[in-house]
Amino acid sequence: MERGLLPGRVVRVDRGQCDVVTAEGLVRADTEFVVPRDPMKVVCTGDWVAVDPEGDDPRFVRTLLPRRTAFVRSTSSKRSEGQILAANIDHTVVAVSLAVELDLGRVERFLALAWESGATPLLVLTKADLVDDPAVLAHTVQDVETTAPGVQVLVVSSETGEGVDVLSAVLAGGTAVLLGVSGAGKSTLANALVGEDVMGVEAIRDVDGKGRHTTTTRNLLVLPGGGVLIDTPGLRGVGLWDAETGVGQVFAEIEELAEQCRFHDCGHAAEPGCAVLAAVEDGTLQDRRLESYRKLIRENQYIVAKTDARARAELRRVWKMRGAEGKAAMEAKRGGRIR
Repeated sequence: MERGLLPGRVVRVDRGQCDVVTAEGLVRADTEFVVPRDPMKVVCTGDWVAVDPEGDDPRFVRTLLPRRTAFVRSTSSKRSEGQILAANIDHTVVAVSLAVELDLGRVERFLALAWESGATPLLVLTKADLVDDPAVLAHTVQDVETTAPGVQVLVVSSETGEGVDVLSAVLAGGTAVLLGVSGAGKSTLANALVGEDVMGVEAIRDVDGKGRHTTTTRNLLVLPGGGVLIDTPGLRGVGLWDAETGVGQVFAEIEELAEQCRFHDCGHAAEPGCAVLAAVEDGTLQDRRLESYRKLIRENQYIVAKTDARARAELRRVWKMRGAEGKAAMEAKRGGRIR
């Protein structure tokens, strides 16, 4: 290691400083010397870094090592920036509460980013103890499995312990990041996985089933069965960030159908010979799935276009072409009425 620097892994980042686990123990270091202009290269929980050796005061992070995987979302600001929530992860665990109405569109959005991260997505349906009717639970699980092709779905109750051992076994030996909206039960689940109360837990509001941000930073926790877990604050917004591949994974059945369309650039709107629309007509594809697919594709194109000039030009060309097609269709319609 250059200049006798000490390698380690970041377990927490807070206001320009970070805690790093090294062979010498836990080290507090400043990230000042690795603060780049690119927000995608800031130090993040889960990163491997090199810090100053013992004796330096204060210590600084000198090198940020290349990442294997990273979970990235777009920031809530108006700037075209991505935000890394966790790095070098093997599993992306999306927690979805069974105590509130299921939002399948939000599940699809989380999964698109999860697939794009390079890690293996995992859906965990929390608070199973609050569902009294087994038939309702079975129907909900079926809906989620249909929404998440190729993704393992686990039903868990942190209160009763149901499913926790199975989840622990899946996560053993690797690094997982735990994601979800406020009130999804992430902190309670993290406590159940670790086996002790390491994360604070707040009561959930009865009026809407939402909770406060009990987790305010991203923390890397050691699991007793092996592996580590990065717990994150509840996410109010889950904006896509260049997640074309991830969207394609979530809607794999639509991507497969699209290959059978008459036109290779079919927009699946009103084109003749569209295999996707035909599947909606015969009931083999849910109209809700197609609408969600269109929405995420449009959003992703917009995000990419904000940072890529060529993509921006192509998007304008498509908008202009479709606008002309719509105008021509309206004129043809009005012409038909005159005749």
